[in-house]
Amino acid sequence: MKLFVGLGNPGAKYAGNRHNIGFMAMDYIAGDHGFTPFRARFQGLIAEGRLGDEKVLLLKPETFMNLSGQSVGEAMRFHKLTPDDVVVFHDELDLAPGRIKAKTGGGHAGHNGLRSIHGHIGEAYHRVRMGVGHPGHKDAVASYVLHDFAKADQQWLDDMLRGISDGAALLAAGDQARFLNAVNLRLNPPRSSTTTPKAAPKPVAAPVEVRKVEAKNEGPKKEGEENLSPLQKLAAKFRNI
Repeated sequence: MKLFVGLGNPGAKYAGNRHNIGFMAMDYIAGDHGFTPFRARFQGLIAEGRLGDEKVLLLKPETFMNLSGQSVGEAMRFHKLTPDDVVVFHDELDLAPGRIKAKTGGGHAGHNGLRSIHGHIGEAYHRVRMGVGHPGHKDAVASYVLHDFAKADQQWLDDMLRGISDGAALLAAGDQARFLNAVNLRLNPPRSSTTTPKAAPKPVAAPVEVRKVEAKNEGPKKEGEENLSPLQKLAAKFRNI
């Protein structure tokens, strides 16, 4: 069994925030892969289903971001899971909007949700880092992540979330590289050629040299001979020999 955890804050007030991109990923996976409806459990909302050969739990902690580890730890203990069974989806300030990376272990880089999870289960879990960009100054970070995505972000955001859903079974199977390929295929689809090859120019016909063919001097024509057919002319010629 795998535990996919999307980080965010509960309530309609925060639903469209950059900080809630992890919740959004869980909703896309659940909707696309026939998971059960979310229900309250483990201080959060849980949906159950399968991705490929793996049974998977989707968890959206409702403890607020700073206490996310409480919900994750409770779910892990109940199902006797290890950190290697856990994948956490979260917003990443250090990646440009529309960029995505996956990693295992490492520090929390000041992310309060990851900091809380570190405190409850350690750092040896997997993460999907979903780029939202940086406001440019650390004092603006809190306001930035607690504001909704801009309208200009909607296209790449939808592409990223659809790509995550596309590759979810690969991630559940532990294939981070192919999972990222699936996401990037949505974010950067192959370009199809829109240029119609120009038709080859038609060859220009060489000017035809018109030559005036001079008739062979056959002597003066007799009266009425000009109206004779070629056969009649031939017959007349023999008669005159």
